[in-house]
Amino acid sequence: MGHNLETRSLMDELKSFDRKGGLFDLGHPLLNRMAECFVKAAGIGAVQAVTREAYLTATEGGDSTSIPPEIPARRKKHRFSELRGETNRSSVEALVKSTGKESLQWGLAAGMYSGITYGLKETRGVHDWKNSAMAGAITGAALALTFDDSSHEEIVQAAITGAAISTAANLLTGIF
Repeated sequence: MGHNLETRSLMDELKSFDRKGGLFDLGHPLLNRMAECFVKAAGIGAVQAVTREAYLTATEGGDSTSIPPEIPARRKKHRFSELRGETNRSSVEALVKSTGKESLQWGLAAGMYSGITYGLKETRGVHDWKNSAMAGAITGAALALTFDDSSHEEIVQAAITGAAISTAANLLTGIF
């Protein structure tokens, strides 16, 4: 009795995404690219949110005065303020809510950036640093708008930072 089952490792599955064209087939390359970037970045954002909270909890040791001075005052604040030593339902809900918000921000930023660069490439017919700068600026400003206390200066600063980082990444592509 022969079995026709193919045994594939996780790495084989991940490598096959390149041949298939990605994780999604939503009918248009723009939608596929945006959805794929959203999912990947959202996962990274969730991991980052949880690890940051774990780090702050471990370094504080229950005392907010023991936070290392190199962490800016904005970052010293726990995102999961309801988690302080609790193991009840509200702490799990706070973890899910806060992690979800942060992963959504990361996902939206990556999806938006990818979509804008793809759209500019199709519109202008070329992918260059100008597309990256514009996409980075728009994405940075949009991301700053998702923060609770964003001022005009912070939005402009985020747009400039997004443009600078994406332009540098585009110009350094292929060098390393």
